[in-house]
Parts: sequence; structure tokens; C-alpha cells
Amino acid sequence: MKALVVGAGIGGLTTALSLHAAGAEVIVVDAARDLLPLGVGINLQPHAVRELTELGLGDALAATGIPTREMIRVDRHANRIVGQDCGRFAGYAWPQYSIHRGELQMLLLDAVVERLGPAAVRTGLVFDSSTEDQCGVEANLHARTGGAPVGLRADVLIGADGIASAVRRQMHPGEGGLLWSGIRMWRGIAEAGPYLTGRTMIVAGSHRHGRLVVYPISKPAEDQGRALLNWVAEVRVTPETRIEIDTADWTREGRLEDVLPYYADWRFGWLDVPRLIADSPQILEYPMVDRDPLPFWTSGRVTLVGDAAHPMYPIGSNGGSLAIIDARVLALELSRTDDPVDALKAYEVARLDTANAVVRACRDMAADRLLDTVAERAPDGFTSIEDVLSPEELAQMRGSWRRTTDIDVEALNSRPSWNPQR
Repeated sequence: MKALVVGAGIGGLTTALSLHAAGAEVIVVDAARDLLPLGVGINLQPHAVRELTELGLGDALAATGIPTREMIRVDRHANRIVGQDCGRFAGYAWPQYSIHRGELQMLLLDAVVERLGPAAVRTGLVFDSSTEDQCGVEANLHARTGGAPVGLRADVLIGADGIASAVRRQMHPGEGGLLWSGIRMWRGIAEAGPYLTGRTMIVAGSHRHGRLVVYPISKPAEDQGRALLNWVAEVRVTPETRIEIDTADWTREGRLEDVLPYYADWRFGWLDVPRLIADSPQILEYPMVDRDPLPFWTSGRVTLVGDAAHPMYPIGSNGGSLAIIDARVLALELSRTDDPVDALKAYEVARLDTANAVVRACRDMAADRLLDTVAERAPDGFTSIEDVLSPEELAQMRGSWRRTTDIDVEALNSRPSWNPQR
């Protein structure tokens, strides 16, 4: 089995490792000339950590990321609304990790190069189109530096080229542009002192006046008694602050003067938010966008994984995790049959409805609407959340949370391994 993976991000590299474990010959191509540890923090849910652990990357994850202890929601005055344990603290057999996205990508890239060889990853190649016949699929690419077109042939082609996927665009040419939630996001990383448990993720405020997510992402920093904190600031725009979203470039530079005014008085005692934002060496700006769920991901010998298949709002820490799950299920299905077309359809049947349901749950934002309700009913803070939200509303918040983030503990812990047969 020969597989061509378009895109060397988290989904593409995990796909390469998974297919290699199944005995396939894999080539990964990426449009970037150099693969660098770019970006900010992300979260890996326990079901994704299980898959990376079974790929032999458990120790590397433990040495790099933070096993998240808990996630709590607070108002803009740091009054606790609700909370939940995470990872092993919630009963899973695997942790939830908060980790730098670029460091995770490099961790995966190193594993691909070590196991598949340096020739398995080819950079600076842009996907143009593909054609297929009864014997395989031909990818037509061009080098970013110019020169003759490049053709690569394989048994299957996997589009792992992100939210602006060219493979998806060929499969669904009339889809249209990105869909914007109306929320403007800024992201950054800064070093600070540990807060609360030292491994706590906080979601503070609401989109009514500003929402903030903060969590530590570096085990080496923790070992030195410090915390490398990832923060995400989210604000619902007005007509005066609306931005253009022809493209959603997550490396776009943001400006301190645009984001800081929303959080200038957010001092929690255990966390000085304006200082955290101001101390960030780099600020990135990004619109919260997604695409409508697709009716199919697979056409013949071509399929999609990760953000190419199901881009979603970053509401429940799902993007990277679901890309990893896609990769593992795809490799498992390809290992079960000699017919790659049947395998890709089986993969789609296993994953499409589940992933699309998460896309829709993230759009619903029920928990965030209730945070808006808290801000409206108690703008100056509160002593007890039961004075602000009814038991039914609190149950609704927890339920919406589960729809976007939770995998049943017992089901995950007892499920047989997805390690494919070679």
C-alpha cells in the first residue's frame, strides 16, 4: 500500500505514523518550505492521547506538555461558576495534555523522520489536483520555488491540508468561503508564576464583554517553578470592529492596543491578565471561523482528515484531537482490506457523522450563552452561582460542555486498541 498525505500538520503526520505502523509506504508533502514550531497552545483530549501513546509517543508528550488537572469557568471577577476534572483526574486511563502546537508538530515530525526516513517528508510542494484510475491516484503538484510540475502516484491520497484545503476544494468545488461566527480572537504565550493548582485551565468572562481562556503548556517551565501560559482572548465584534476574513491565517500578527483595552482591569489576585497579555512576545489574531459539515469526505481513492474534513470553532479543545482520531481510524480501516476504496468509505462511515455532530455542538455555544447570562444578571460579580443560575441552567451548561468535549470514561478505557494489523 502506497499512501500520499497532503499536509504535514498534526493530522497529516499522525496519519503518516499510523499508516506506517500498518505497513504502508507513505510520502508526506507540504506547501511550506520549512516546517517550524509555529503557533500557540492546544489541548489533546484523553482519547487522542491514548492514540499517540499507542504510537509510542507517551513519554515525549509527558516530557513536553502539561497534564491538565481541571477546567473551571469563572466570571470576569474570577468568581467560580462551574468546574470539572480533566484527564486522569476524571477517571480516564490517559491524561489530557495542554501543549504548544508547534512543539507537538515537531515531536510528530521527528517520529516520522526517524521511522519512515527523511525522504518521507517533502516540503515546498503545493497540491494542484489529482486524477485517479482503477490502479491508483496521481497527484499533480508544483514547487513553490518554481521548476517543472511534480507528479506523485499512490494507492490512496489523504488531504490533511487544513481549513483552506486544496484537496477538499477539488472534491467540493462549489462550497464557498469560510463562515465567521462574528468573534474576533487573539492568542499569545507568556511566562508567569503558576496559579491555582499550577495545572488549571480557566475560561473567564463571556463574549458579551470579553472571554478569556488561559492554561499552562510547558513541562520544562513547570520543572523550573514557572508557568508558560497560553491565552486566548475572544470578543464579539461590533460594526466598528468588524474585520475581513477572506483568509484565516493563524500566523497573522495581532496588536496589543487592539486586545488589551478589553481586559485592562482583569486582575484576579492569582493572575494579572493585562500583564500576561502585555508580556507576550507575540500576539496572533484570528477570526473564529468554520465551514458547514460536508455530506461526504471520500471520493474514490481520495479522502480528508482533520481540519480539511471538519474545521470547527475552538470551543471544546477538539481540533487537534479529532484529527488524531481520524488518522488512527483511517489506518485501521486500510489495514482491514485489500480494497482501498472500500477502506476509505468505511473510514468515512465511522467518522463523518460523529465529527459533524461536534462541529454543530461547537456552533451551538450553549455554555457560552449562559456565561453571557451570568454577565447580564451579575455584572458586578456574585457570592454563589446558585444565586445567579437555576439548577436547570447549570445542568444545561454542563450538558453542553459534555457534547463538545467528553468521551465516556468507561467506553474509552475499555475499548480495544486501534493499533492496526500489519
